[in-house]
Amino acid sequence: MLYQRSSTLFADAEKVIPGGVNSPVRAFKGVGGTPIFVKSAKGAYLLDEDGNRLIDYINSWGPMILGHAHPPVIDAIIERAKLGTSFGMPTELETKIAELAISMVPNIEKIRFVNSGTEACMSAIRLARGFTKRDKIIKFSGCYHGHSDSFLIQAGSGASTFGTPNSPGVTQGTAKDTLLANYNDLESVAELFTANKNEIAAIIVEPVAGNMGCVPPLKGFLDGLRKMCDANNTLLIFDEVMTGFRLAKGGVQELYAIKADIVCFGKVIGGGLPVGAFAANNEIMNYLAPIGPVYQAGTLSGNPLAMAAGLTMLREINNDKDLFKRLEEKTAYLENGIRTVLSNNAVVFTINRVGSMISVHFDAERVIDFQSAKKGDNESFKKFFHGLLAEGVYIAPSAYETWFITDALTYEDLDFTINAVDKVAKLL
Repeated sequence: MLYQRSSTLFADAEKVIPGGVNSPVRAFKGVGGTPIFVKSAKGAYLLDEDGNRLIDYINSWGPMILGHAHPPVIDAIIERAKLGTSFGMPTELETKIAELAISMVPNIEKIRFVNSGTEACMSAIRLARGFTKRDKIIKFSGCYHGHSDSFLIQAGSGASTFGTPNSPGVTQGTAKDTLLANYNDLESVAELFTANKNEIAAIIVEPVAGNMGCVPPLKGFLDGLRKMCDANNTLLIFDEVMTGFRLAKGGVQELYAIKADIVCFGKVIGGGLPVGAFAANNEIMNYLAPIGPVYQAGTLSGNPLAMAAGLTMLREINNDKDLFKRLEEKTAYLENGIRTVLSNNAVVFTINRVGSMISVHFDAERVIDFQSAKKGDNESFKKFFHGLLAEGVYIAPSAYETWFITDALTYEDLDFTINAVDKVAKLL
């Protein structure tokens, strides 16, 4: 495939946008080469600026669960836009989508809409700190919760040490209140509670991780976090920006029957437009302004276009009784096909999957945390990425990202992908 126009557009973008992109992973730094510029998308396919059609396994990093340009969602956006694009005032749409989301997700009574997953997680942490009157939080290495300062922290020299910033611009004062634990390692969490007694406001976790590849929680991990939080009067925050309304109608809380105190949403809830949200019970949510002391605001929060898209998307998901069964079957079919062809070509690999999230790691060891994810053969992944791209299959340009399956994929698309993996595997 030729990417001459994409290369030209990238060169132009580099002159006026830092790195030529508005989000770093788009720059292909992890795989080399020039990023692909998209012209349009429909269903399971992308059409780039050079006229190449690609089967899409990113799906805008998750929200296109029903496919790109899903007609009911597009129609809702168009009709809503005719009435005005932004008011900075309440609309009935906000209440309708709030009522629907609350009816679908266990253990929440109120929800507040924001503009991104980053904003949702940032606000949830502020709310947790205000509610508990404590400052420190626990996060897990390899879990990404957006680019708010509190989350851009890497692990220190031991499980009980303070984190250190891994981005310039994040102050040591902010970093000292973020404690690092290892995903799927309850002992590392217990050590932090012991070393910081009565100081920890919240644990925030991707209950199914998607930012070190797809990494499922080991049996007992989420339940163990719940018990530790209860024992220490600490809030448990599930970052379901990726998993919410994707792995089940009620997200991971429903899937694994584990209750969180605060849940963060994004991606699917916006139907493809910039939306995030955070939700909890009445007691916690009533700590938010204007009825409580914890301030959070946003002129574009509850934007009518975003609410129209999100409401339509959630209605489609809620009314389709077989959606998650189809997604599970399609993703399992893809997993089995990839597993077979990689094994037949003697490629060293492991595959993780939960529902419609899946990732391929080029290492024989089981991937259960960030440390094991980092052991993968990155050179093999680069060849894998570019090989699939040449065959017309687009996956995330990073070894640390999950694939997202859309219901718009046909079994012919899946067979095409498996055949493409077989071709590429012969070159690894």
